[in-house]
Amino acid sequence: MIRSNANLLLSIKRVTQINKGKQTPCVDGQIILSSSDRLKLYNLLKEYDIKNIRPNPAKRAYIPKKNGKMRPLGIPIIKDRIFQL
Repeated sequence: MIRSNANLLLSIKRVTQINKGKQTPCVDGQIILSSSDRLKLYNLLKEYDIKNIRPNPAKRAYIPKKNGKMRPLGIPIIKDRIFQL
């Protein structure tokens, strides 16, 4: 299931089309919105070996809470988001 092309396509769709944070840039500043960009991403990721994937550091953002404190939020890059699904 991990190396399935259908699973990879579904993960790309979830991250780049369905997810609320799809327009949030990450550390690399990459945003995938067009179908041609999704196709390029698919062609790149289908060649990866899942055993050798090492996640990159996530972008740290702080969101204010109701009590005045700040809550940390980590925003991983697109490739890491896809491999997490």
